[in-house]
Amino acid sequence: MKGWKNMLAVKNYSQQYIDECREKINLLLSTYKDLVTTSKEQGGSDNAKLNSAIEMFEPNFFNNMLLALNDYFLHRMRGLEKKDGNPLNEVRILCDSIMNNNSKMGSDKTIKYEPAKSVLKYKVGDEIKLYEKDFELISEGFFNEIEKKFL
Repeated sequence: MKGWKNMLAVKNYSQQYIDECREKINLLLSTYKDLVTTSKEQGGSDNAKLNSAIEMFEPNFFNNMLLALNDYFLHRMRGLEKKDGNPLNEVRILCDSIMNNNSKMGSDKTIKYEPAKSVLKYKVGDEIKLYEKDFELISEGFFNEIEKKFL
């Protein structure tokens, strides 16, 4: 995949590239889990300050993880992605909303996004605050769609 960053649109990704990206995301996810577990072990699970800090950190971390996930496949061809509200579309809208709409769910008139059929169920205007379980769900759906449409 060397040189793909200079392309206007990517039509396919190798399984090796997809696997490497998945490994990078999984490493960050497991590092987060280890950090939280170790912090709670050291500080005690009933430590109110620690729990408050984790609660504030978690959505910021996972919102940024979503941006990183999307960036690995930023130049994916929209025509192959389709516009039917699939997880690739959902990530696209979420990332645009995080970056350009103060983390409030926006819309994309070119995508048929229906919250009830989406992975995370965000409605227009909702504050985007991803937590570990949310990120695990959306990243799994995202990688499955990448493999279906871009291998």
